[in-house]
Amino acid sequence: MRVILILLVGLLTSFYYFPIDFRFLPSGLNTKLLLALVGLVVMVYHFINMKRIILSKEVLIASFVALIFSLVGFISTDINNTSDYAYSTYISSMWVWFSASYVIISLIAALHGKVSIKILTNYLIGVCLFQCTTALLIDFVPSFKMFVDRFVDMKINEFLDEVDRLYGIGATLDVAGIRFSVVLIMISFLLSNDSEVKTKNWEIFLYTLSFFLIAGIGNMMSRTTSVGMVISIGYMIYANNVVKNNISVLNIKLWNMILMTLLLIVGIATYFYQTNKDVYELLRFGFEGFFNFVEKGEWRTDSTDKLNKEMWIWPAANDTKTWLIGKGVFSNWFLVKTDVGYCRFIFYSGTIGLSVFIFFFVYLSYALWHKFLEYKPFFFILFVLAMINWIKVSTDLFLVYALFLSMGSPFIYERYYQKPEEECA
Repeated sequence: MRVILILLVGLLTSFYYFPIDFRFLPSGLNTKLLLALVGLVVMVYHFINMKRIILSKEVLIASFVALIFSLVGFISTDINNTSDYAYSTYISSMWVWFSASYVIISLIAALHGKVSIKILTNYLIGVCLFQCTTALLIDFVPSFKMFVDRFVDMKINEFLDEVDRLYGIGATLDVAGIRFSVVLIMISFLLSNDSEVKTKNWEIFLYTLSFFLIAGIGNMMSRTTSVGMVISIGYMIYANNVVKNNISVLNIKLWNMILMTLLLIVGIATYFYQTNKDVYELLRFGFEGFFNFVEKGEWRTDSTDKLNKEMWIWPAANDTKTWLIGKGVFSNWFLVKTDVGYCRFIFYSGTIGLSVFIFFFVYLSYALWHKFLEYKPFFFILFVLAMINWIKVSTDLFLVYALFLSMGSPFIYERYYQKPEEECA
């Protein structure tokens, strides 16, 4: 029974991390919104148990900054006479994500009797592996693809078929890549800093195997995954004192296991690369930069070429109004003509809006850094990832921060949160 409950919570976590629209539900009512509605009920229940209505200061301050960002966006749309309210309602979007995340964290706490970043990481790993598996099934098993497409509306199903891109159940394109990247960083943090993990060979193997599977299949779905992969490997090299040549016995065990797992994955991938045409094409796409470097001596991909040549579009140098407050356009491709996050935010609400939005993530990273001191490097890296991500697309990473805000909420933090040293005790 417990296994079934864990799988159910894992499925709900997937509905949160990769929201989907079921075709049998009213248009616009996706799994994120359904979870958010339940989250409000759970929050009220917790308030009743505490006999007071109280939110953490992190949520209150973040809400205030999100409100300012929304107002800047609304002013931009008003001044420019547009009806593009993509980010002028960001405060409501923030609370939808927060409320939905509250359900996930509350369920984890109730099921396990505790909640920790390690447990959350385990669930997110399970979600990503589930998405990677379903993506391969959708691509290789036509009947499974028909089943998924019959019940799940990805909004871009026809486009995904046209460009022949690997996709999971809600996990598509750069959205999948950036969220896979977060989980890769979380795995690297556990492998580098959790002393209990580093003493158990089976845990090292499972985390390392999960890392390479998510990195490999994730890149086939979205090459944005490589950003998280590179950051994660760089962090592990730094955190395990490889640069300083001060390698402990535990670190040697860790790197030996990583190397053996990598050789295993590379061996299997090489076999299918040489024997299966579909796998050959997926690997060529996912690791295009690597293959170009080996075969042509230059590290490049078609997407980065297009990004550098066509996507960096800015307002005219003398267009002071747009630089300051934007044009109030974000969703209309024909007016913006760029996917670059920084450019899109400038066109929407100018440098004022972009500055407020960056500050929003600066505050969240700083606040959670101090809330979970034992994990402070993670929140710095998460902020760096968010800023790097905007070089290519405008994907919002607040859904990740929301999980930690929920974990730090008064009711859950005081009753269920366990620090790493408490877990090991």
